Amino acid sequence: EVRLVESGGQLVQTGGSLRLSCAASGFIFDSYAILWFRQAPGKEREGVSCISRVDGSIDYVDSVRGRFTISSDNAQNMVYLQMNSLKPEDTAVYYCAALDHPPPCSVVDVRSPRTQNAMDYWGKGTLVTVSS
Repeated sequence: EVRLVESGGQLVQTGGSLRLSCAASGFIFDSYAILWFRQAPGKEREGVSCISRVDGSIDYVDSVRGRFTISSDNAQNMVYLQMNSLKPEDTAVYYCAALDHPPPCSVVDVRSPRTQNAMDYWGKGTLVTVSS
């Protein structure tokens, strides 16, 4: 059974930090890219970051670049999203998703809404709330 399970979301103050985790199981982790998406209340889901287990490429949307860091632990089939300098506008449900046999993250284009339709597997999300 394929599973993606996010964890780590919680209430944090503006300027604080959180680390989200995405635990993957049931598929060949090294053949996938893992992307983080988020959906704020009343807004469309948007891409946040990408990491490819195939070529190691990484990408971020501009709104989080320099504040968020994506990484993976190959041995544990885990992907992490370290979020620093959090802002109220980062409040959202954060989802991780997996894309099979991906191109480099720059080609995947985490920014594009169409990318979401291409994802093979999704987690159920974890809520991050940043208080002002």
